[in-house]
Amino acid sequence: MIERTNVKINLGLHVLHKREDGFHDLETVFLPYCGYGDVLEIMPSACTSIHIGGPCYGGWDKDSDLTVKAYRLLAEKFGLPPVEINLTKNSPVGAGLGGGSADAAVALKMLDSLFELGLSTEELEKLAGQLGSDCAFFIQNRPSFARGRGEILSACPICLDDYEIRVEIPEGESVSTREAYANIVPRDRWDCALPSLAEVLSLPVCEWREHLHNDFEQSVFPAHPSIAALKEKFYAQGAEYASMSGSGAAVFALFRK
Repeated sequence: MIERTNVKINLGLHVLHKREDGFHDLETVFLPYCGYGDVLEIMPSACTSIHIGGPCYGGWDKDSDLTVKAYRLLAEKFGLPPVEINLTKNSPVGAGLGGGSADAAVALKMLDSLFELGLSTEELEKLAGQLGSDCAFFIQNRPSFARGRGEILSACPICLDDYEIRVEIPEGESVSTREAYANIVPRDRWDCALPSLAEVLSLPVCEWREHLHNDFEQSVFPAHPSIAALKEKFYAQGAEYASMSGSGAAVFALFRK
């Protein structure tokens, strides 16, 4: 069984406050984006083997890959037989696009189908939430409001059919989640009251530039000026809206068709 994954971009990303468990409560909208997809193949095998390659594979420990963790999660829960996993990485690491999370979610769905586990969407989302904060989004893979750590999802009725979405990553740039959070100031420590994400998204796209923000830009841009410069380049090219995705380093822009 072979599947191609996609990534996501974030329409707005508000860091609300730090929780007692050390995570932060967020609100954002996840939007599927078809570029930078990985290719995942899973098939029954006499013994479990993992092969990871592709232009964006950085040589990390295969046992730590989210795809492998997805298999082991289901193997422990349902006693799955051995499999061969072949993953071609085209989604860049440290870009804020959720490529690894997408791989994990698609792996769960593939294994569910391959071994006829009969898992519901809700069960798959719950399992995906154990693997990563934004993994659950890729189960249904539709525009979604996300709250909590990113795992509390609800459908978002946004339509951007009149816009072309472009995504770029400055050459040589990557941003770890740890780095992005290191200097973030949550909104509960801000001196002013701000509208909710839903209120901002109800505005025309041409007004988003002034009101729709990714809070991670405040901590990432000073340390990575090339990411900030890419955002301004998109505006200079006529974008109606541009923003960093997730915790960076990818930047996306909306151009009216």
